[in-house]
Amino acid sequence: MRIYLLLVCSLLSNFVINAKDEPLYAVSSIPEIMKTGMYAVIREQELRFEINSEKNATTYGRVVITILNPNALSYAKKILFYDKFNVVRLFKGVSYDANGDVIKKLKSSEIYDQSEYDGSLYSDNRLKIADLSHGTYPYTVEFEYEIEQKALLHAPGFRLYMDDEISIQKSKYVLIYPLALKPRYKSFKIQNPTVGTYNNKEMLEWNFENVRPEKFEKFSPHSNQIIPNISVAPTSFEYDKYSGKMDTWDNYAKWITLLNKDRSELPEQSKKYIQDLTKDARSASEKVQLLYEYLQSKTRYVGIQLGIGGYQPFEASVVDQTGYGDCKALSNYMVSMLKEVGIKANYTLIRAGENEPDIDVSFPSSQFNHVIVAVPNNTDTLWLECTSQTNPFGYLGDFTGDRHALMITDDGGKIVKTPSYSAKDNIQSRIADVLVELSGDATAKVQTTYRGLQYESNDLNFILNHQYDDQKKWIQKNVRIPAFDIASFKMVNHRGVIPSAIVNTELHLKRFATVTGKRIFLTPNLMNKSTYMPEKVDSRRANIVLRKPFIELDTIHYRLPEGIYPEFLPEPMKVNSRFGEYESTFSLEEGKLLYIRKLKMNKGEYPPETYREFSEFFKGINKADNTKIVFMSKT
Repeated sequence: MRIYLLLVCSLLSNFVINAKDEPLYAVSSIPEIMKTGMYAVIREQELRFEINSEKNATTYGRVVITILNPNALSYAKKILFYDKFNVVRLFKGVSYDANGDVIKKLKSSEIYDQSEYDGSLYSDNRLKIADLSHGTYPYTVEFEYEIEQKALLHAPGFRLYMDDEISIQKSKYVLIYPLALKPRYKSFKIQNPTVGTYNNKEMLEWNFENVRPEKFEKFSPHSNQIIPNISVAPTSFEYDKYSGKMDTWDNYAKWITLLNKDRSELPEQSKKYIQDLTKDARSASEKVQLLYEYLQSKTRYVGIQLGIGGYQPFEASVVDQTGYGDCKALSNYMVSMLKEVGIKANYTLIRAGENEPDIDVSFPSSQFNHVIVAVPNNTDTLWLECTSQTNPFGYLGDFTGDRHALMITDDGGKIVKTPSYSAKDNIQSRIADVLVELSGDATAKVQTTYRGLQYESNDLNFILNHQYDDQKKWIQKNVRIPAFDIASFKMVNHRGVIPSAIVNTELHLKRFATVTGKRIFLTPNLMNKSTYMPEKVDSRRANIVLRKPFIELDTIHYRLPEGIYPEFLPEPMKVNSRFGEYESTFSLEEGKLLYIRKLKMNKGEYPPETYREFSEFFKGINKADNTKIVFMSKT
């Protein structure tokens, strides 16, 4: 479910035009400290949200940003999204040269208007695009806009910055509202607002000056836990004549129930088919699986964003007839089919996406972008991703796993947690047999098993259902050996609640070992060398967050040419820390070298002062993974 947020995708692109005819924004007036290390400077910005009624609000924005170099080119463009519930009332733009003199005033004819339709959606969403980019740096652009919301479901929140290389001279965020419709807000690392009045309404105002953003750090918490921000949500609202409250999760869930009311009826013929399909099932779980796989074979995902369709599913009968729907419609259809065979299932809202933050469970609001189905099953719960025609039954994976969701119940709503996957679930296991020749070339037979979240490595879970050529390209891209040819390969898909895939390959390895005179240099780690090294920092600020636990196991058998022997055999290597464990061993017997490697990474959040240990852990792994063995020839 695509939630249409009027949050500006970038704070830096959200605001409106100075009332002066020819404002002066000379680059020379920017303090040097605000330019150093930056590729743009926000001179002024304002975001103002005014609530007029339960079904009407206005968002006004203005930004003046100086583009110092091409790295900030995207900020010379402004995009406004709109639809039948969000009407663009004002859109202006001006550009200035380095002296602050006007280069160009944006004409209405220069604002490009197009559908947001992307080929996978039926949508009445549209967008307006204005581009004030200029070939000579530095220069300044100013955008101003106003959007009327004809539904009060969302309020634009605020982030102090979205980019760690853009400083801010002045920034303002304003909320205006009647006392009877006072919205809720939650701030993070931001002081309390100034309280005032505007047009007989209450006004909250936050002001910021001379902000240099903190540099982003890898392996940090999500940005909403680092960047100063304000979340805002209405208490009472109306959307396309559907009124509701979101002061509690129960109340918000009741509004979703209202949208879904009387949309679960199935045609009689389909009811009979569903009953016949499941009549011999030996358990409720088996019935669920039969109907889930029937859903996958019968339907396909098509995004629907027409009017209230962004929130309200198509009737189950429509999906049954047409064979398509979006996440809401397909999930509602699945719930309806399960109801027909006596199984209770719950329509469940979630924020999906591998890199999306979890919802803030302490702040009831419309934070979701997707719908899945939860099926309570005794002490367990079956989880169904209804938009995929290939997803294994009961598997959620990175897209919706390990996060909170709002399960819609008969009594309202309940915050639930989707399954998380442990290191023992997420295993990449490799067994290889490698024949090394005196020339340094080699041939290898490799079997790699990808299990749990590893099943999704570089989109392997999708490639498993593709044709030969796509699968071959995947192997060519993901086999981490400098030079090789693929002699043959085969992929096997094992679908399940914890799915796995087996990839078998036969490879010709060119110059795998380095031959120098009588010496042969060989790196035993065949195709899993660690290359990541945390950057050096004087003082880490953010916690270190490791989100995905996993295990890697490599067992490599090397058959060596006759007449060679090792100058030395490395000692077993172990690297242990709170972040994980690493071990590699080497053994030689009857002309065969056996290399075994194991890496286990833990999930967790660790304090900044452990960063040095974190760096040393990876340094140790890199050193071990790149260990070479030197062989001598007897001839």
